[in-house]
Amino acid sequence: MHQYLFYIGDFPIRAYGLVLSLSIILATGTGYFFAKQDGRGWEKHIVDMGIYCGIAGLLGARLWDVFFFDWDYYQNHLTEVLNVWQGGMAVQGGILLGVLTGILYTKRHHIDTWALADILAPSIILGQALGRCANLLNGDAFGAPTGTGFGILYPSTTLAYHTYGNQPLWPAEIWEGQLDLAIFAILLIFRSTNHVKGQCFALYVILYSLARFFLEYLRGDYTQLVAGLFKSAQMTSLTAFNLALAVFLWLKWKHRPKETEPEEKPLPPIIAATRKKKKKA
Repeated sequence: MHQYLFYIGDFPIRAYGLVLSLSIILATGTGYFFAKQDGRGWEKHIVDMGIYCGIAGLLGARLWDVFFFDWDYYQNHLTEVLNVWQGGMAVQGGILLGVLTGILYTKRHHIDTWALADILAPSIILGQALGRCANLLNGDAFGAPTGTGFGILYPSTTLAYHTYGNQPLWPAEIWEGQLDLAIFAILLIFRSTNHVKGQCFALYVILYSLARFFLEYLRGDYTQLVAGLFKSAQMTSLTAFNLALAVFLWLKWKHRPKETEPEEKPLPPIIAATRKKKKKA
């Protein structure tokens, strides 16, 4: 685990920033591939969207963490708000602001928002999986102590070490990255089925929220409970899960095949002839 790859003068090149940048680039690249494969010509917008949504995602992730998780500290250290290498990037805020930016872009360029969201959903979760590699290298988004000999031992320069010292911690960020890759595969399979437009993106939110909710039981960076029940990230996951599930089911119901009246079966020739005679009479 190396936080610093090399130095240019006194300026450190951090593994965190490099891998995080690569995650955005590779997610944008796969999004371009999927959009080109779709054949509607939207691939010409993907690079621009990757830049805008990537920057918005980073900003949203940082501000969400600052204001919702660490405001007690940062209100007295405003000059450190953008010091992302100290740890503190909440993926919920990144997804929210990144998606909102994507919606504004699609509206501005008259692109079907739901259709493009379905196309890009696998790319988004792939970017998240690679982003967790950056967290591991930086020693943040770490797990709680395992209480056994199993776990990750972080270097003394990391936030994980400053929090728990030389204790083995649950590999929460590693397992989240692996689950993200599994979700990536599931979304690719789901896209090949006869699904309703918008359901693939809704399924992405459902699956990630579910995975994140249970992984929070292993996380050790934020331990405060909301109303004595769940961590703040779990509350966010529950909300997102319920909303996405409602959208998934609503889309299915909205596009259900309409019931048609059964066609009237032709009458046997003898009965038909009898009825014709009665009408003439």
